[in-house]
Amino acid sequence: MARNTPIPHVSDEDRAFVRGLLIHEDDQVLAFNKPPGLAVQIAGGRGKSLDFLLWAFAKSNGKRPRLVHRIDSGTSGVLVVARTKPAAATLSQQFSEREASKTYLAIVSGQLPSEDDGICADALLKVPSDRGGREKMIPAPASQKGALSAETHWKILSRSDGFALVEAKPVTGRMHQIRAHMAALGCPILGDRIYGSGKLSADRLMLHAARLDIAHSEAGAGRLQLEAPLPEDFLARMKEAALSI
Repeated sequence: MARNTPIPHVSDEDRAFVRGLLIHEDDQVLAFNKPPGLAVQIAGGRGKSLDFLLWAFAKSNGKRPRLVHRIDSGTSGVLVVARTKPAAATLSQQFSEREASKTYLAIVSGQLPSEDDGICADALLKVPSDRGGREKMIPAPASQKGALSAETHWKILSRSDGFALVEAKPVTGRMHQIRAHMAALGCPILGDRIYGSGKLSADRLMLHAARLDIAHSEAGAGRLQLEAPLPEDFLARMKEAALSI
């Protein structure tokens, strides 16, 4: 932000809201339990997003926390943010070099795998979406131009009559990776309007960033092991599907 540029106004209500999402705070790092439906960032900066709400933590000189990764608007759960430029560089590097360990929980439905765990390593290709989204990812031969390597480790924690609670650990960080890989396995995530069968079975995407294990940006400070509890609507949908954790 240029010097003397006014800091955008964040209402008291929004300040209280974003502070209520905090699950970790120190002088280098912030971590939030992002609710479903709140965009991490909006093109052009229009509308309320977590990125905009970070102005609530801005210093008087206009410097504010920086995003270092993103999760989809419909996805809930852990999102970490850097408070300083050096912290942003350190955290971003861990994501780009696949040193951050991410664990997601998803409610899926369809033709469930007979195995209880496995690895989906289908390469993914970005194509236009035919369901209202701008783009989506589809499985493609790794040799195909534009195809990106992708790897997701998955484990079924509970299953019941065509539904399952899946733990997914993405090794790579491709757009919509878990969503595309679950669909490729035959069991898309409930509420997925892009990769689902058309029968949504949920009002929103039932995908939750449950845990993030990442080294603190400050040397010698150890690792941050961040966890976000499941939202009430996720728990309610699990109960309806007779799933447990």
